[in-house]
Amino acid sequence: MVKPLDLPSPDRRRFLKTSGLAALAASLPASAASPATSQDVRRDRAATSASDPVFDVNLLQGTDSTFNFSRGNTLPIAAMPFGMVHWTLQSFENNPWMFHPAERRIQGFRSTHQLSPWLGDYGHATFLPFSGSIRPSPRERASSFRPEDSSLLPHSMHLRLLRYGIDAELVPTERCALIHATYSDNAERGFLIDIPQGHSENVSSIAAERVIRFTSSANSGGVPEHFATYYVMKFSLPWKRVDTVQQKDRSMSSVIFAANMQSLDVRIATSFISFEQAAANLERELGEDSLETVRQKGASVWNAHLNRIDIEGATSEQRKTFRSCMYRTLLFPRIWHEPDAADHMQHRSPYTGEVVPGVMYADHGYWDVYRAWYPMMTLLFPERLGEILQAWVNAYKEGGWLPQFPCPGYRACMTGSLIDSVFGEAAAKGIQGFDLQAAYEGLRKHATGPGNPAAGYGRRGVEEYIAHGYVPADRVQQSVAETADAAYGDFCIAQVAKAAGKQDDYEMFMRRSRNWRNLLDTQTGFLRGKLTNGQWMEPFDPIAWGNPYVEGAAWQHRWDAPHDIPALIEALGGNEKIVGYLDTMLAMPAVFHTGDYGYEIHEMSEMAAVTFGQYAHSNQPEHHVLGVYAAAGRPDRTQFWTHKVLNELYSPEHFAGDEDTGSMAAWYVMNALGIFVLCPAKAEYVMTRPLFASAKIHFENGKTLSIRSSSRTKGEAIVSFNGKRLRSPMMEHAALLTGGELLFE
Repeated sequence: MVKPLDLPSPDRRRFLKTSGLAALAASLPASAASPATSQDVRRDRAATSASDPVFDVNLLQGTDSTFNFSRGNTLPIAAMPFGMVHWTLQSFENNPWMFHPAERRIQGFRSTHQLSPWLGDYGHATFLPFSGSIRPSPRERASSFRPEDSSLLPHSMHLRLLRYGIDAELVPTERCALIHATYSDNAERGFLIDIPQGHSENVSSIAAERVIRFTSSANSGGVPEHFATYYVMKFSLPWKRVDTVQQKDRSMSSVIFAANMQSLDVRIATSFISFEQAAANLERELGEDSLETVRQKGASVWNAHLNRIDIEGATSEQRKTFRSCMYRTLLFPRIWHEPDAADHMQHRSPYTGEVVPGVMYADHGYWDVYRAWYPMMTLLFPERLGEILQAWVNAYKEGGWLPQFPCPGYRACMTGSLIDSVFGEAAAKGIQGFDLQAAYEGLRKHATGPGNPAAGYGRRGVEEYIAHGYVPADRVQQSVAETADAAYGDFCIAQVAKAAGKQDDYEMFMRRSRNWRNLLDTQTGFLRGKLTNGQWMEPFDPIAWGNPYVEGAAWQHRWDAPHDIPALIEALGGNEKIVGYLDTMLAMPAVFHTGDYGYEIHEMSEMAAVTFGQYAHSNQPEHHVLGVYAAAGRPDRTQFWTHKVLNELYSPEHFAGDEDTGSMAAWYVMNALGIFVLCPAKAEYVMTRPLFASAKIHFENGKTLSIRSSSRTKGEAIVSFNGKRLRSPMMEHAALLTGGELLFE
């Protein structure tokens, strides 16, 4: 996923997707500030209870990844849910794969806003406590650490910098962090600040206040003119001097302290608005709170979010996988708004550069997350979702177009305009908290006229799509994907039109939503590229990846009509034939031809690495496919294969492929509960079979849904809701929200 479109050939097509310290803290006196020792961390993890699910989270899940093979393409991130700034460990400089667990050395704690390695970071900086003399360049200053002896949790990253003899802990808030360092070597103590693309005039120090300020304007695109992240740092002790080294691509400042200093607190605040706003953020979120207080507040926030779902009867590995996945779903999109003096939210618009009132979020790839993440949010956090949707409406009002891939502003990535699904689902499920009429206005705009897809807004090939009922393969690359995404998008926009009282538009978009049929070749049984003259694109190879598809071949795009599955089943010969096609897809070898990619991209490698045939769970386009079994009358096959995926392709350490801002993780969370999303813009779910004996979902409306499964369940599960057996495997969204008991037996 997530590869930008604006790269030079020949790589353009390739990039088209373009521990626990709370218990320890309670036992310490108020004056104690030192982080836990390795022995303390292990003891505290052993004391984990069900009420503290944050301690089950593995920050390293999915981090064992490279350009050529993804096991998640994630970073170990300490942050608050949806935090404006993330904090990670930096293993490598100038590398979007900035951390790897096998490296066992870090160059510092990094403040990061990276959505994905495919899109790069922005506004980042790196911080490192050190002792003795130091060479400031990242490679030369790196210190080894022992991951197995470290405590890496969402609310606290504690490790020992072996080279420097320093115990260091970072504790995040929404926009800030507190770094505590305890020094043991008998050498001069210091704290390094590494600013990429920095300039010395951007670094200023106020010795009397023990404050250092600087900006980071580093970015890979998508930012407004004169963009910067503003940093304000406050030190607990006065320094002796500040040494600054200016290099071509970075500015590095070493803050030097007395050799007898035992420990140091550094409070770091960030803002996208100004130094004054950063200082206000620091005072609001950190103030003079102790390390233990900040840590405990963070653990409490995470536990409150993770405890939205209770699970019982899970193995230790399943529990850790579930909690780690749920943590991943709560990191993106990131907050981009900041409170003013009157506690009203404001933000610097990623689309205009102006400071304006209202909420804003950034860093989400709709192409990746619409299939599972947004459906999960409609159940678990609908109020937060309403605020996020209003942020996308604000983006439209500020920039004139709904974004294709906000990172943080307009970015050109992937096919289609899948924000259509985001609002279509919200309309179908009655999500509140956003301007529905303005959302519809923005959706209609990019579906009925040309935008500028290369700049990150509008549909590619929209004029041809309207004229022909499909996107011609001889006019537009990835034409099958563009056509299928447009047809599904039209269905979604129709749901918003209906909710907005636009009946004529509803009917028009519903007619257009059938356009996927124009590319269905009933002779081969696949969606195929079609030329402007109406002829099929030749030659046809169902396992050749790339154009007219994207990150897949005909097998991976065969089911690209999630809104019209009954019609797809009928067109391909009925239920029995569909079940046969699905069985073949999952049983055949995981073979592929590289097609016009020209070489083996990582998605091909990841599909070939497992025994699921042509079902490539490692990439998002097939995340709805197993539900087609249920639609074709075989819910038992949906249940069997979803469990096989859950048990074999997920673990506390790995994902099957790119996790992509909560997409892969949300699929796990939903399906582990026995809830399968076939079409996000329909207010219904396929009931499959939960992974655990018992689970409870605590809804924001105060209701609780209890999910129970017989441990003897084999084959098809018989599903009942509040004592009444379901006549079909489908269940309405509104019915789930009423709470009660969902029983699988």
